[in-house]
Amino acid sequence: MNLPDNPSHNQYIKRYEGNPILTKEHVPYPVETVHNAGMVKHNDRYIMLFRSHRRNGRSIIGIAESIDGFRFTVHDKPFVTPAKEGVFAQYEEYGVEDPRICAIDGEYLITYSAYSRYGVRIVLAKTYDFRQLERVALISQTDMRNVVIFPQKFNGQYVRLDRPHSHIAPWSIWISYSPDLIHWGHSKIVMRPLQYHWDEMKIGPGATPIKTKYGWLHIYHGVFSTMSGGIYRLGVALHDLNNPSKILGVADDWILQPEDPWEVAGYVSNVVFTCGAIAEDDGSVKIYWGGADQVMCMGMAQIDVMVNLCLNNPRLPI
Repeated sequence: MNLPDNPSHNQYIKRYEGNPILTKEHVPYPVETVHNAGMVKHNDRYIMLFRSHRRNGRSIIGIAESIDGFRFTVHDKPFVTPAKEGVFAQYEEYGVEDPRICAIDGEYLITYSAYSRYGVRIVLAKTYDFRQLERVALISQTDMRNVVIFPQKFNGQYVRLDRPHSHIAPWSIWISYSPDLIHWGHSKIVMRPLQYHWDEMKIGPGATPIKTKYGWLHIYHGVFSTMSGGIYRLGVALHDLNNPSKILGVADDWILQPEDPWEVAGYVSNVVFTCGAIAEDDGSVKIYWGGADQVMCMGMAQIDVMVNLCLNNPRLPI
């Protein structure tokens, strides 16, 4: 594969002309935002689990579906609201946020951030049909966000990317392993922000990794600090097919930055943030992102172009 000279960002992701694809006006119950959605295909339909702020400022997770991946219909009721009883209630009292979806072993694993007076932890839940949800376990201590699970086992182990918080070093992407989805360990850092780079402030896992013949393509987010606040952009990294702790390349360029009005200004300005992407049989990938923490947007890219960026125009992962 050969990377074109000085490629325009428009060659990376083509924004859908109908953006934003989902706003609060599409939701049949009171919410103030629609953003940061996990995505998957189920029974030939596109399923979107999106985060919304209620009017009390706390978040819930709604569900929408589509035949074509562009036009979505929101279900009448939210899919996940904070638990009212049991162990999960104590850790979800402030809201549930930013779901990711992993299809593996005939079921759908959902990871989301649970907020409470004790901080933020990750909940693992599962479903088979997107009608019933079973909470499985709290799979992190505080403070942890942005957990994405690889849709394949490696040597009998589940593998995830995560982002623990730290005040000693910039927030970075780690990898962890589990025999049973509940107990996680053997953690190590795989990718750090790069000083004076577009992602120098912090990075975090984004969409569930996509398997390609070259490696696992991972779309992540990075933040750059400016005088008027942080700018959230999207980048790509390529993990080894058999050893996902080995990164083959991280694209030096970002692939998407806030440009449209609903990405530049909103609930949190200057943000594009992904929790989901869907690979298609024709070699393209539909990428979904929250714009300014207020609306849902999407665009199309070519997987080979993303891989090419990682391999032919890389920066150091650590």
